[in-house]
Amino acid sequence: MNKDDLLHYKNLLLAKQQELPASGTLVDSIPAVGEPHGDPADMAASEAYSAMQIRLKETDGKLLRAIEDALARIRQGRFGVCEECGQAISKVRLEAVPWARHCKDCKERQGSGR
Repeated sequence: MNKDDLLHYKNLLLAKQQELPASGTLVDSIPAVGEPHGDPADMAASEAYSAMQIRLKETDGKLLRAIEDALARIRQGRFGVCEECGQAISKVRLEAVPWARHCKDCKERQGSGR
């Protein structure tokens, strides 16, 4: 992979990183669980909203770590190489998922439980 390609993927990763909420932003907006406010329907809706916000925060955290790992692989000269088979990850895959650690074939094998 040449320097222009690496710069392109680095910019994709940095742009995606900027899209993610800052750490703590979602947690601050989550209502405290167990605080009585409103009728039972309001309380149930509030608890469901809180649970959803927590799941989103966890997902964003995982994605942020994956992006940071991909940026580290760029710095280390390991970006775009499948961690399982050592083959190049296709540019099509990297355009869609620039933080990908595995080629399409290895990722599909992982998903099928083999």
